[in-house]
Amino acid sequence: MLVVRRSGVEMSEHSLQTLIAFFEARDSLTDSERETLERLPHRRHSFHRNEEMVETHTRPKESCIVLKGLAARAVYLKNGARQLTAVHVPGDFVDLHAFLLKFMDHSVIALGECDVAFVPHEQLLRISEEQPHLTRLFWMSTVIDAAIHRSWLTCIGRRSPEQHIAHLFCEVYLRLETVGAAKDMTFEFPVTQAEMADMLGLSVVHVNRTIQQLRAKGFVNWDGATVTIKDFARLSQFSEFDPTYLSLMKTPR
Repeated sequence: MLVVRRSGVEMSEHSLQTLIAFFEARDSLTDSERETLERLPHRRHSFHRNEEMVETHTRPKESCIVLKGLAARAVYLKNGARQLTAVHVPGDFVDLHAFLLKFMDHSVIALGECDVAFVPHEQLLRISEEQPHLTRLFWMSTVIDAAIHRSWLTCIGRRSPEQHIAHLFCEVYLRLETVGAAKDMTFEFPVTQAEMADMLGLSVVHVNRTIQQLRAKGFVNWDGATVTIKDFARLSQFSEFDPTYLSLMKTPR
């Protein structure tokens, strides 16, 4: 991989392929647009589990793309409790909204080992002024974030814990498969049961019991950090998973 430095910003050719895969699953890129993304100036950084990539109440000057591993958005309460409001996979621009909102109202943390790329907002401004189609695709990514939030809210409010976890596994697998990070119904999910509890709004004991129930029904196998879906069609039907909200249809945007 070619790596050069310009004005203190690392530029790693072909290092943003998951972002390109995210877009190309939903629309076509021109050669020029693909080159713009491949050469997008950024700095890379690695984080360990629970390290904050982006802190709440800060005003970032750059936005973060997940390259490898998983990340989560986190909202903390004064008593130390937290709610994980989203899971992010490779290719996700986890805080692109900070480019316009300016101040963060939540944190972004690593779920296990996580490699990310920070893109300066000045580069995003340049793209928004010069490349309207890429700007629409960036906008699309934030719209998909909102759709995922609506789905998570529905799961918390109306689905049973078993359905909720089953729905989460269907979603994460498809999102990872889309960017080439999962295949054959198996994916890496280095998430602890305590972190799952923070996502689902359940106790750790309830999460453990629910996962055992899904295993007993032959839906999934979760071994260490690896999840295998035994029958995606059955799991989708059980959880009422409808991937429409992930906008995986390739169409002009």
